[in-house]
Amino acid sequence: MGFKPFQETPQKKNYDIVIIGGAIMGSATAWFLSKNTDFDGSILIVEKDPTYQFSSTARTNSCIRQQFSRELNIRISQYAAQFINNFQENLEDDRVPKLSIQNYGYMYLADTEDKANSLRKVQKTQLKAGANTILMAPNEIKSKYPFYNVNDIFLGSINTVDEGFWDGGTVFDWLRRSAIDRGTEYIANEVVEIDKNSKGNRVEKVRLKSGEVINCGVVVNAAGPRASKISEMVGVEIPVEPRKRYTWVFSAECPLGIDLPLTIDPSGIHVRQDGIDTYLVGSKGLSDDAVDFDDFSFEANLWEEYVWPKIANRIPAFESIKVISEWAGHYAYNTVDQNAIIGPHHQIKNFMFINGFSGHGLQQAPAMGRGMSELLIYGEYRNLDLSPFGYDRILNGNPFLEEAII
Repeated sequence: MGFKPFQETPQKKNYDIVIIGGAIMGSATAWFLSKNTDFDGSILIVEKDPTYQFSSTARTNSCIRQQFSRELNIRISQYAAQFINNFQENLEDDRVPKLSIQNYGYMYLADTEDKANSLRKVQKTQLKAGANTILMAPNEIKSKYPFYNVNDIFLGSINTVDEGFWDGGTVFDWLRRSAIDRGTEYIANEVVEIDKNSKGNRVEKVRLKSGEVINCGVVVNAAGPRASKISEMVGVEIPVEPRKRYTWVFSAECPLGIDLPLTIDPSGIHVRQDGIDTYLVGSKGLSDDAVDFDDFSFEANLWEEYVWPKIANRIPAFESIKVISEWAGHYAYNTVDQNAIIGPHHQIKNFMFINGFSGHGLQQAPAMGRGMSELLIYGEYRNLDLSPFGYDRILNGNPFLEEAII
């Protein structure tokens, strides 16, 4: 489709919009901008690593859910489901593959009455928003999913409509390709400095590692786990830091025979179907502190001494398994409330955030990219009102609390 490879230097010296970070958030923003007939500006995306091999987008577990405790997060996922299930039509290109969600659902398991009450509470919010969440008593869980150990479980919660696995890699790839076809320019380079005007209330230029200086109308910080590093260039602190999340793919000597929902064990570990007879498990480490931007090493003995025993306890068939692959990735972790920061800085109005998704960024990218494009074109949100995720809540210490964080 005439796909252009990354260049190292920009074609021009002036761009209306410079997006720092070309993974899913940057590419979604560029695609929605370039598709909108009300926008006729120029877009430059500066991506540090055009292979994306260590990006959060590439190392995600690529799932989607509506089981959130806040209606806005539910609506964001509902839009994403619509976008995924109609992907070819949305991109208006018959070369784009048709996609759909593998709807095996998320199974939240509560091992205390307090946790069960929380599931009951958030189900009301989910049903009100149009989700199809159902609650299951332990005997009902065991009847439908006989492989679980539910001896310590008080209640389960599951939704099998527009909830499960989706092909995030394909969505990202085609958003990027389509944005390029529509005129977005991607370069393999790094922003090392951002210049403001004399009053300090606008950004004017970005300086690249290769030496070029680019004039810009707006800068969008879409740098994922490196978001704080970019914000520091304009003298702004944001509470976003890289935190490790570990993933293993394994086969079982005795496959379960039916699809395994993405199961949220009370320990916080999650495990799901990943292929016909393979499974995927994800976990944070025993320590969950910030790490260096380039640290993707594994925590010693995490699998053998913690993760595997937990999943084997929950699903006894997983006593005999074989790890096929493993990797570590980074959450762009918002330490205030584990939710997005999107929109302008309160003083530097043309410096925009789209950061801090804390593990649910991939599924939120369609709505967030659309929302950011609306801000850039119209100065306001035209579809979902994403203002509760604005920077002012960080500034004022007013967190947007979400109970269902994994």
